[in-house]
Amino acid sequence: MALNQVGLERLGTSVTDKIGERKNLIINGAMLVAQRGTSSTSAGYKTVDRFQSYFANTGVTITQSQQSLSSSDTPYTSGFRKFYRTALGSAGTANANAEVGIFQRLEAQDIASSGWNYISSTSYITLQFWFRCSTNQTFYCYLESQDGTGQSYPFSFTATGNNTWTKITKTFPGNSNLQFDNDANYGLQLAIIPFFGTDLTNNKTLDQWSAFSASNRLPDMASTWLTAGASTFDLTGVQLEVGSVVTDFEHRSFGQELELCKRYFQVLIDGDNTTDSFGNATCFNSTSIHFVTPLRPEMRTVPTLDYTTGSNYYNAFQNNTNDTFDTWALVGNSHTRAVDLMASSGVSVTSGASALLRINNGSAKIRFTAEL
Repeated sequence: MALNQVGLERLGTSVTDKIGERKNLIINGAMLVAQRGTSSTSAGYKTVDRFQSYFANTGVTITQSQQSLSSSDTPYTSGFRKFYRTALGSAGTANANAEVGIFQRLEAQDIASSGWNYISSTSYITLQFWFRCSTNQTFYCYLESQDGTGQSYPFSFTATGNNTWTKITKTFPGNSNLQFDNDANYGLQLAIIPFFGTDLTNNKTLDQWSAFSASNRLPDMASTWLTAGASTFDLTGVQLEVGSVVTDFEHRSFGQELELCKRYFQVLIDGDNTTDSFGNATCFNSTSIHFVTPLRPEMRTVPTLDYTTGSNYYNAFQNNTNDTFDTWALVGNSHTRAVDLMASSGVSVTSGASALLRINNGSAKIRFTAEL
């Protein structure tokens, strides 16, 4: 064994981990990372990284959250410590346009180069996940491709009982109609659906690939879970791997999972302390400053700026004085490896000086997103 490989193994990191090889195409399938927060009543990317919760038109408050497993939970014995929860505040209404779904989108190039011969019906990809629901019924899940003519493959699943953790596995064959371009755009979506109303469902055939239809994604669904009361739907251990055999879940360290998540979302400052420093800026002139910060790792695309603003949220210290300001803008010469932030509203500084940047309010947040 080579010395460098021995050294890596002593650190608990394999050579394949070091170069970025991984079996599970899903990122954060063990629900370890939640950079944005652990609970939100808003839809979208709000809690557990890479998982987007979408809910609308249900007539009830829905909370998405990261939760901790206990030693009495079945997935705990397989090394899982966190799960993702969708919880209803009370009974919802099964409107025709009601939606409650959990999604992860994958880059097309990650599928194209995965080793799955996706245009062959004798080549397979396999999904597994653990779920638990308070009121059991038939639920649905589907894969949806985006390139070319979009295709989808839905299947049904049920729990072994109310509030019982159940492991679901499903193998999908390839299909000659599938297309995945070798780029960083949205290529494949995994969708796990607690409820869709009839505007999105009808008589979709299960267990086969067919053209995606926004108005017929699944068969019509029972509304038991949505209308029963304060229902919950829990999820962990999501893995999508090439091949027809279900293998053990690929547990990655928190650090490895965080690094994968940062391709899509990075936090510069999160308001932990009201005096946190986060960089040095150049005073471009007397009324504007520019702050260039690297993105590590490189993000999927040029990110958008996600920040909070309020009276005197940010501080620029220069020339033995400080100036408070409120707003930032992402400058056009930003790219996937670094961003240029400019503050020019309410700034009063010394042209040509350097300014130490600090937050001035515990609610201040500066983050970058490149989600699919």
